[in-house]
Amino acid sequence: MDFCGKPVRSRSKYASDVKRQCFMPTGHSGKCHEFPYLAHLDRVAPKVADKIVRDSTMTTGASWKSADAGPNRILRWVMLRSDEELRKLGIDMKGLKPQVVAKLREKAADYASCMAVAKTLTAAAYSMPNAPEAPKPIAEYLAACGMPIVPHTTRCLVCRGLLDFKLFAEAKRGKAEIETSHSNPRLHRPDNVGFAHRACNIAQGNKTLDEFYDWIKEILRATSRCD
Repeated sequence: MDFCGKPVRSRSKYASDVKRQCFMPTGHSGKCHEFPYLAHLDRVAPKVADKIVRDSTMTTGASWKSADAGPNRILRWVMLRSDEELRKLGIDMKGLKPQVVAKLREKAADYASCMAVAKTLTAAAYSMPNAPEAPKPIAEYLAACGMPIVPHTTRCLVCRGLLDFKLFAEAKRGKAEIETSHSNPRLHRPDNVGFAHRACNIAQGNKTLDEFYDWIKEILRATSRCD
């Protein structure tokens, strides 16, 4: 599919050389839109649509407020810039703890990858049991992008259990029951991303899935020897 590609306005407080683009098909009528495939979810499940945009494009950053905790929710492609460039944007990487810098840097991703991840997560959301049915134009759009909707097939990236769309609405105290997860936590690209149960995502931590599964196997071997 060929996209419009016209620039769209960014509201981020961090200026960026990256020009955000319209991903409507070439020759479309009406306004340009960066996430046209989310228009339906934005109406019927706005929190899910917001989550897809947020998790696709933003780092998690710091979950607490502290001078040395680092910026919370910053565009992933901004974190590809040098320390000097970031300092000009008001982000002093040298003033942050090494583990915070490492976390921010490993969450970085180029704009194209972030946009592809957003499409992947959208298709995955629509493919969950009890998900709203995607309008035909959106289903066709995602299929043309190589991310077809396949009903009742979205599984937790970690435990491989089916994920129900209803879990999105079961957030408790701001903590979602479904989180965006990565097979390798240090790579943000469409072939490495998916949804997972919150508990599974927390258990995986900073390990790759292969590392996590090997760790579980060792625990099971150790406990079986103790029986």
